[in-house]
Amino acid sequence: MTCGNCARHVREAVQELACVQSVGVDLDPGEARVAWRDPARADATAVIRAIEKAGFSAAAKEDKSTSPPAGWSPLRGWRFNVYCGLIALAPLLWGEWIAGWSEASWFRWLGFVLATPVQILCGARFYVGAWNRLKSGGSNMDTLVVLGSTTAYLFSAWVMFSGFSGHLFFLESVAIITLISIGHWLESLATSKAARAIGSLLDLAPPKARRLDLNHQEIEVDVRQLVPGDRVVLRPGDRIPVDGKVIQGGSAVDESMLTGESMPVDKETGSILYAGTLNQSGRLIMETMATGSDTALARIVEAVRHCQNSRARIQRLGDQVSNVFVPAVILIAVLAGLWWGWFPETARQATSALEPWLWRSHLPADPLSAAIMVSAGVLIVACPCAMGLATPAALMVGAQTSARRGILIRDGIALEKCGNIQELIFDKTGTLTAGRMEVVEHRCFIPEEQIPARFLDLASSMAEPSSHPISKAIARLSRNRLPLGEWQEHRGLGLSARILEALAGIPAGTHLRFGSLSWLGAAGVDLGLAKSWASGWQSQGATVVGLASEKRLVSVYALQDPPKPQAASVVALLKSSGLEVGLLTGDQEVTAAVIGKRVGIVETKIHAAVHPDKKAEMIRSLQEQGRRVAFVGDGINDAPALEQADLGIAVGQASDIARESADVILLNSDIQAVPEALALARRVLRTIRQNLFWAFFYNAAAIPLTALGFLSPVICAAAMGMSDLIVIGNSLRLGRWRPPEKPGQIRSVSVQSPKRPD
Repeated sequence: MTCGNCARHVREAVQELACVQSVGVDLDPGEARVAWRDPARADATAVIRAIEKAGFSAAAKEDKSTSPPAGWSPLRGWRFNVYCGLIALAPLLWGEWIAGWSEASWFRWLGFVLATPVQILCGARFYVGAWNRLKSGGSNMDTLVVLGSTTAYLFSAWVMFSGFSGHLFFLESVAIITLISIGHWLESLATSKAARAIGSLLDLAPPKARRLDLNHQEIEVDVRQLVPGDRVVLRPGDRIPVDGKVIQGGSAVDESMLTGESMPVDKETGSILYAGTLNQSGRLIMETMATGSDTALARIVEAVRHCQNSRARIQRLGDQVSNVFVPAVILIAVLAGLWWGWFPETARQATSALEPWLWRSHLPADPLSAAIMVSAGVLIVACPCAMGLATPAALMVGAQTSARRGILIRDGIALEKCGNIQELIFDKTGTLTAGRMEVVEHRCFIPEEQIPARFLDLASSMAEPSSHPISKAIARLSRNRLPLGEWQEHRGLGLSARILEALAGIPAGTHLRFGSLSWLGAAGVDLGLAKSWASGWQSQGATVVGLASEKRLVSVYALQDPPKPQAASVVALLKSSGLEVGLLTGDQEVTAAVIGKRVGIVETKIHAAVHPDKKAEMIRSLQEQGRRVAFVGDGINDAPALEQADLGIAVGQASDIARESADVILLNSDIQAVPEALALARRVLRTIRQNLFWAFFYNAAAIPLTALGFLSPVICAAAMGMSDLIVIGNSLRLGRWRPPEKPGQIRSVSVQSPKRPD
């Protein structure tokens, strides 16, 4: 392979095989990494045949570590071509363009001596590439380079040995190969650096870990020996070797390489740890949950590689043009050569008419020499390599940039979807809201002198054994626990128990109830004291529960799932970018309306009381109205909607099925990454369009200028290399991309606190 176009052809040929799940092709080492759909049905022979059919040679290499070091070959790498070519090019440029020795006999022989090894050794890669493509019935950039440089070299050699008087093109033949090799060398350096940047992510996970044995002794082992269930000790400053959860200790962990967030995350018992992140302050003991390719870090690397190797629909335009471009260029080169060779006067008149608006042409006076120079120039300047690089280069850098910011974009098609969205719909619970209930207000109906705080202890003690979200919120109100007996959970209603010790006028053995007011009222509890208070909170979408002692109401609690801190500013930022923002939830209409109002979503865009099974139908109904819809969710019940939407975005600790259904995965649970992901995707798309425009504009302008004799083959070779570098350089700018404005900087919009009812 000689360029990014070659790597793309190999990747496409292998990806079409039914047994291949994904393939990544590295240009510089000349390697393809294949992942099989079913390892038991791996077929390396089929892959090799597909590569050979595409015009390249290949051999299987099962284990890279056991391969002997390859010997030197001019067919591998570009450094030899660059050094050898420059050694020959420098004296030829000096002698012909500065010293004026072009007609001296000794200089003409020097040109032949310098050009011959360059043509044979440095040109070998181009000849092999062109021949392989010719065998498969195609043509590529190598075809143009070979035709251009060989024509210049053979014509000059014929003039030398035949005694024919004419201009020699040894300088041009050397310059063509050398300058194009320099372009490929710089391209390979850029792509290799980008590829190493992603590969180095895996190196963040340390090779060794301290495993605890059955005797609680620390033993240093290879990370590959760890299995789920092993216990690993982490000291301050250690990088976490595998995914797991904390079973002992507490610390702050730097997860910036995974989520893009610079602030450390506090970890305690039960917290999840990810491979490659950095333990900063405390000693932790973790239980291994995932190792090797199953870790979040490995999945990120694989997702980025998949995105880099994917094809965007916009790339088809470049592919279609490239497929017919080489034959068309060869035809133009032949016609231009015939024009200058057979009708030199007409050609020179056309050139002279344009010189006042352009610059002076410096073609040889001899018609045959002029025809050779023009033909060689057209073949070289029209190389379609920049068209083939336009999309892959931008995808490669864009995927890495998004991954560094905790945004995983599945493929190039997902990128295009991001740029075409008109409406963005949020799921509520866990996406737009914090995902856990919080007590926003409570009221006790026991006189102050009897210590109402003790009833917080009682309510927390009642709620602690339950896993219901409301119970969890109540349990967090107090750490003190009171002894209870006959505890029982009544599904969908509440909890009951007996108090075992007397408390503030409640005798031991009293029957207690904790749950919805309707359930308490049905049990005969007098709710008169709480009706007005509860009604005020319920009108704001809060859930109200109460604690009763026999028939007496002791206390009431209003709970809400509040919006995330940045929810309102995120919605405002999305609106300012031209998107319509909506809310889709299975919660009651009052609650949805309150949340929507607090974050800035208009009432007409709120879809409440939608059953989980009907979320996808709601998305479909919007699409039937001609809307291109994105859906943001995180739960299992969001998967159908994520799949149905034109663009599915899974947030934070989304369920596995939600992640599989999504086009974009946000590793950070903060939804401020949503506008950032969309903005970055639009920037990548804009870069792709810029690259394609430059590639087309370059060829559209360069071919006629060369055919008219305004560009020499040397300038054409340099211009061709520059077009590749411009495309790559424009793509690399994505690596420095930063969001223009973070949601937190929008100070005029904030989440409103709920009003406290009288």
